[in-house]
Amino acid sequence: MSDSHGAATTEVEVRTCSVIVYSDDAAVRDQVRTALGRRPAPDLGRVEWVECSTGEQVVRAVDAGDVDLAILDGEAWPTGGIGLAKQMKDELRDCPPVLLLIARRPDAWLATWSQADGVVAHPIDAPELVSVATGLLRRREAGEPVRRALH
Repeated sequence: MSDSHGAATTEVEVRTCSVIVYSDDAAVRDQVRTALGRRPAPDLGRVEWVECSTGEQVVRAVDAGDVDLAILDGEAWPTGGIGLAKQMKDELRDCPPVLLLIARRPDAWLATWSQADGVVAHPIDAPELVSVATGLLRRREAGEPVRRALH
């Protein structure tokens, strides 16, 4: 393709990663978005956020498809992220990776039960969240099976 002056132009493919962030608490959703940003790693596409404040919104977004990662607040109310993770892992053939936010490290056994692929405890540590989330996104992008990566 060339422009009106005969110079060659190239089309740049803009990759995006669709990431659900679920919590009934807007402050938690904001912390997650701020920690990961729009481009958490140079080798990953730009993050397109899908904000959900109810469990029903999460189910609709995942059912619609093209979700690369779901970050679920285990402390959300009335539908907790732990139960949502378990439901999605049990019911969906190609469930996106799930990163679960838990209240405290000793609650990691609940994340294991829910089949979450990654876990980060409150208060959210931004470098840890970025590390776990980018690892899950890279595996999803590579088409590799998601491995349980609980900390």
